[in-house]
Amino acid sequence: MKTEGKVGTSEFFKSRAASGYVFVGLRGFCMGSADVVPGVSGGTIAFILGIYEELIASIRSFDPAFVRLVLGGKIKEAARHVNLVFLVSLALGIFTAIFTLAKGLSWLLDNRPVLIWSFFFGLVAASVFTVSRRVKLWTPGAWVCLVLGTVGSYLLVGVVPAHTPDAWWFLILSGALAICAMILPGISGAYILVLLGKYKMVLDAVHQFHFGTLFLVAIGAVCGLLAFSHLLNWLFARYHDLAVAVLIGFMAGSLRKVWPWKEAVPGYSDITANALPAAMNHEVLVAALLCLLGVVVVLLLELADRRRA
Repeated sequence: MKTEGKVGTSEFFKSRAASGYVFVGLRGFCMGSADVVPGVSGGTIAFILGIYEELIASIRSFDPAFVRLVLGGKIKEAARHVNLVFLVSLALGIFTAIFTLAKGLSWLLDNRPVLIWSFFFGLVAASVFTVSRRVKLWTPGAWVCLVLGTVGSYLLVGVVPAHTPDAWWFLILSGALAICAMILPGISGAYILVLLGKYKMVLDAVHQFHFGTLFLVAIGAVCGLLAFSHLLNWLFARYHDLAVAVLIGFMAGSLRKVWPWKEAVPGYSDITANALPAAMNHEVLVAALLCLLGVVVVLLLELADRRRA
């Protein structure tokens, strides 16, 4: 149910019972779990779970009107204006996942990469089809946007990671660029950190509690998030179908990155390319089952979303 006609509300904001925010926190946990993995976007998970547009509208609501409400002592009105309970519930879930799963997911990526990529490949592949229902009318322009998004994402995830400075200003810039990607379905904020040469540094800072590094990255993330959310909110308000088509393309193109099987590129020690399984063995069977599990998860979420509607 959407709220209308009150100060600080948005057409994308939804009214919920207290228990509803528990499920928002669980959605945040799913987003945080995905954000830890370089190649999977938390924005993709938000899109799958049906909270993407509400999230963008909520972040965008940190505007001059919010500042005026706070300075005027109207704290409750300010909280409603930015959908604060929703954002706090989501943030708690995201950070809980990041701080509890970072070490485990890092181990899986190092020791069982095929299995974790297989699950996410099924998740993203199924999402491309289910999310396409959110385009109200597939016009020629929407199809062009889909193709452009797919090609752009496919090329971006194939870029070779760079060696970059560890200076404070670059950590802030990395946070800003990563958060912009993080809220785009199909483009992983973690992978942007990989491209910028800062993924391992930030991941180590998370599970070793290096708060100085995390603070600089967080400053950039906040600035980038506030600026980029205004653009996305404007696109959704005026060009909804075209914007959604581009985002679906981003997800489709990102399948290049989450393909489970990789092989080393000759002459490069830290660069891999997609490959086929070397042999049909137990690992391939488990990977196929995990991929199928990812598809089933998306279909169940889609079914639950339809029932809520």
